[in-house]
Amino acid sequence: LPLPPPPLPGRPRLGRAPLLPLLLLLLLVGPARPISFQLPGKARKCLREEIHRDTLVTGEYEIGAPPGSSTGPSANLKITDSAGHILYAKEDATKGKFAFTTEDYDMFEACFESKLPVGTGRMPDQLVTLDMKHGVEAKNYEEIAKVEKLKPLEVELRRLEDLSESIVNDFAYMKKREEEMRDTNESTNTRVLYFSIFSMCCLIGLATWQVFYLRRFFKAKKLIE
Repeated sequence: LPLPPPPLPGRPRLGRAPLLPLLLLLLLVGPARPISFQLPGKARKCLREEIHRDTLVTGEYEIGAPPGSSTGPSANLKITDSAGHILYAKEDATKGKFAFTTEDYDMFEACFESKLPVGTGRMPDQLVTLDMKHGVEAKNYEEIAKVEKLKPLEVELRRLEDLSESIVNDFAYMKKREEEMRDTNESTNTRVLYFSIFSMCCLIGLATWQVFYLRRFFKAKKLIE
């Protein structure tokens, strides 16, 4: 059998190694799964998440009526930050969408509060489904492709570019936090060192004063010369 021709000089053969970063990025871009939980009557449940600054956050929620209940779903939804600013609020929420852009790195909280009466018997729980996305996941690349008239490969490259930028920003933020924590630890160690030296000086001074005081006391009692 004839052997395959050798690769041309200056044109290296493509292997699996250059494809590994692309495959890893594609795995990271996988679709996020919505969160579902049961909301009892007259109860309040909150979900918290830390989000970076200047990040687009979108969400879609649906509150199902209790099975066998004659009334529909009844719950309030409120999304706030750590300072208590209301980013989204909806009373008697059943199904809808929300979107906002963060101004700073913060802890955001989405709270669902049931308005169903507990009653005398056991009230079935409401099923709450929340699909919250932020960053690259929140962008509508289909709409971007229509507006900018991009090809499917160009859209995928745009998504990978946004994802890589997001990962770089995350690493930069982690590095900044690590530097801040290191500075805090160094400052704490310096303060502890100075406090230890001050405590030793105080103890040495107190011990010296006790020695001279006891010496004068014993001389006054003529116990020593």
